Amino acid sequence: MKIGCPKEIKPQEFRVGMTPNAAREAIAHGHQVMIETGAGEGAGFPDADYVAVGAEIVATAEDVFAKAEMIVKVKEPQAAERARLREGQVLFTYLHLAPDPDQTHDLLKSGVTAIAYETVTDRSGGLPLLAPMSEVAGRLAPQVGAWTLQKANGGRGVLLGGVPGVTPAKVVVIGGGVVGTHAARVAAGMGADVTVLDRSLPRLRYLDDVFGREFKNGYASAGATADLVAEADMVIGAVLIPGAAAPKLVSKAQLSTMKPGAAIVDVAIDQGGCFETSRATTHQDPIYEVDGILHYCVANMPGAVARTSTLALGNATLPFLLALADKGWKQACADDPHLKAGLNTHAGKLTYAAVGEALGLPSITADAAIKM
Repeated sequence: MKIGCPKEIKPQEFRVGMTPNAAREAIAHGHQVMIETGAGEGAGFPDADYVAVGAEIVATAEDVFAKAEMIVKVKEPQAAERARLREGQVLFTYLHLAPDPDQTHDLLKSGVTAIAYETVTDRSGGLPLLAPMSEVAGRLAPQVGAWTLQKANGGRGVLLGGVPGVTPAKVVVIGGGVVGTHAARVAAGMGADVTVLDRSLPRLRYLDDVFGREFKNGYASAGATADLVAEADMVIGAVLIPGAAAPKLVSKAQLSTMKPGAAIVDVAIDQGGCFETSRATTHQDPIYEVDGILHYCVANMPGAVARTSTLALGNATLPFLLALADKGWKQACADDPHLKAGLNTHAGKLTYAAVGEALGLPSITADAAIKM
C-alpha cells in the first residue's frame, strides 16, 4: 500500500503522523511510505531520518494526497486538506466529528473512508489511541492552569502548591478517566488541594483504592459540582463520551459564583468542551476571559510537547496502521471489532451513530459499510 504522511497545518501543531520507526516497520511489511518534506521537524525528526529507513520525501502535501492510498495524520484534516481527499482513499487520524459539522459534511462529500483514532476501542472498553494523548493532556492541564493563574496572565496570582503558612490552591477535576486521573496526580504532586468528580462509583472506588489520600474524590452531582466549582481556583474539564459531543457541565451563570481570576482548563474542547463558555483556542493565543474567569481551551494541547506526544501516539497507532496496510481496511475491520469501531465515514455514509445523533445526520452501521 502507498502510505502518505503530510505535514500538519493546524496552527501550532508540531506533531507528525508517522515516526521514522513506524515508517521503517511499514516498509519492512512491503509498503511504500511518502513523507512530506519537513513533516517531522517539529517533533525532532528531520527528513534524513525518514530517508535512512527507506521512506520517500515528497515536496508538497498535494503530492502526498494525490499519490497515497492511505493518509496518516494527527489532527483532523483542515479545509484545504479535505478538498484533496477522494473516494477509495483511507484517512487514519483524529477526527472529533461530533462538534464539527463542516468537517463531517466535507468528509462525506469526499467519499473518503475515515477511521478515527478517538473511537477505536480495546478489549477492556478503553480507547487505546486516545489514551496516550489523554495522558499527555491530563499531565499538561495543571501545568498550563498554573501558568494561567499567574497574575501577569490575568489570573488570581495563586501558587498551586502554596507555601508554608499559605494554603495551596483548590483544584477541581471534572471526570475521573484517563485525563482526569493524570491531571489529578500532577496537580496533587504540585501540592494543590485536589478533588476529582465522577459519576461512576466503580471508578471512584478505583481512584480511592489506588491513590488513597493523594487526592480526594466525590460524586459529580449537579449540586456538588456547583459547590466545588465556586470554591475552586482551577477547574479542569476532563469529561469524555466516546465519539459524541461533550456535555456542558458548568454554565455561564455559574461563572459568577467563581473566584475572580480563577482558571478553567477545558481538555474536552476537541469534543466541543464541557463548559458552556468554552471555545477553541490555539497555543499562540491560548487564554481568554469571560466574566472575570480565565479560560484555557487549546484544542491540541499535546502539540506543545510534540516529540513526547508523537512517540506516544506512534507506539499506539502502529499495530492498527500495519493491519490496515497489510489487509486493506475492510478485512482489517472485519477481523478486529475494535478497529471497526473507529470507522466514522465511508463512501459518503456516516458510520458512527453518536456523531449522527450529535449532528442530526443519518448513519449506517460499520458492518453495513464493510459490505458495500
